[in-house]
This record gives sequence, C-alpha cells and structure tokens, in this order.
Amino acid sequence: MKNIYEILKDYGLEIPEEKKADFDKAWKENYRTKNEYDKAVNQRDEYKTSLDTVNEKLKEFDGVDVADLKGQITKLQDDLKTQKETYDAKEAERLFTDSVKSAIKEAGGRNAKAVNFGIVYGISSFGLSQDLSITRKEAADYIEKYFATYPKIKSYLDGEVEKAKADGYSLTMFGRRRPVPELKSSNFMQRSFGERIAMNSPIQGTAADIIKIAMIRVNQALRSEHLRSRLVLQVHDELLIETAKEEVEEVSAILEREMRQAADLSVPLEVDMHTGENWYEAK
Repeated sequence: MKNIYEILKDYGLEIPEEKKADFDKAWKENYRTKNEYDKAVNQRDEYKTSLDTVNEKLKEFDGVDVADLKGQITKLQDDLKTQKETYDAKEAERLFTDSVKSAIKEAGGRNAKAVNFGIVYGISSFGLSQDLSITRKEAADYIEKYFATYPKIKSYLDGEVEKAKADGYSLTMFGRRRPVPELKSSNFMQRSFGERIAMNSPIQGTAADIIKIAMIRVNQALRSEHLRSRLVLQVHDELLIETAKEEVEEVSAILEREMRQAADLSVPLEVDMHTGENWYEAK
C-alpha cells in the first residue's frame, strides 16, 4: 500500500523534506484513514439506533405523571424493604425458637413459655442453664440470640432500668409506684436484683392493676344486676365465680365484657372462660 507521499508524487506533487513534519501534523489532525472513517460511521449509526430506541421507549411514557411514577417506585422500594425486614425477623425468630425448643426437648426441662418469661424478666445465664440442663455458655448464647431477634424488647427493658435508676422507682401503666432502692446498693447481687425488679414491675405490676380493675368491675356488675353469683377467688390473671346454674350465660357475658374493658390497650385483651361443677373441672 502506497503512503501519502508516494500518492502525491504520482500526481506530480512532492513535499520538501523540511515541510514533511508540518505536513504530517496537519494531515493527521484533519484527515482519517478509510478504516477510521468506516469505524466512525458505524459508531454514528449505533448511536442513532440507540437514540431511536430510547425515543420509542419515551413515547410509552407520553401522558404519564412522572412525579406519581416516582412516588410509586419509592413506595415499591419501601414495601420491598419492609417485606425483607419482616422476612429476616421471622427467619431469625424461627431459628431462635427452633434452637430453644430443641434444647428444652433434649433437657426435658421447663416449657418455652417459662423460658421466654425468664429471659424477659432478667434470668441469668446460670439460671437458664439450670432450667434447660445446658452449659452457661449455651444459655448465654440463647439469651443473646433472643435479644438479637427481638431488639426492641431489649431496648425497652434497658430503658425501664435507666428510668428506675434516675427516679428511684418503677411505674406501672396506671401510675402505681414500686420503689427500687436496691439499684443504689453497693452490693452487685442486690443491684442485679433491683434491675430485675425494674424490668419486671412495669409489666407484671400493670397486669396486677388490670386484674384488680377487672375484679372491681365484675363485682360491681354482679351486684348491680342483683345476681346470686359471687366472685370468690382471684389467681394471677384468673377470676373464679361461684355461679348459679341459671345465671351462667349472664355471668359469662359480664365476665367477658368487664375483663376485656378493664384496660384500653393498643392490643385487645383476650378472655378465656370455662365452667364446671368445681374449680378442677373449670380449669
């Protein structure tokens, strides 16, 4: 293939040696080889095709409210994030529950409900290890996994302890105080006991308030309706009514109504009732 100088010479043109450097520079800056030209043309055609494709896609959005579309996309992203967080939380809960149930089954120890309440109310790794017949390290891992699975429970309990330290007492939801002087003790065991009280009192204290309110309301309702049935016993969250047989239906309605309405909570209070000739049968 001839170079540019040979081609020019064929046409009777010759570039002086002292001008060749300038000519080479000017030629390279202003002209391209055929291969370079063809490549540039191909790139141009590809860009044009891409632009045409984009324009066709944009036509699909004619009349679309872009702000609304962005809002829908944002909502979809938030929904997907929430679903993932929910799935991750349920999966973590499942893994934790399975591991605890397995330990309980192997140990033949207390049930999951008792273990759950034990952890919530500040059971130590030693106490849990004794309940499940496992090592203290395994028990500590269960407690750590529990609070990792339910982090808001941990933050709530820690918050109650800090409030009790600052105020010197714990409060139930109804404002009843439980002094906790143990929190200021120089004895570690006493302080730990105080922390468990601070965690426990707002929960079980509120439950105690609710059942007392229910007792008063049920007793007042029985008397206002002039019924023969009488409230005879309260055990934890349970009320025992000695009921005339012909009043069973009316007393059941009173119990359900007054116990459900004993407290206005963000979750409903469930009421479970049983009847029998004696307390054993009723349970």
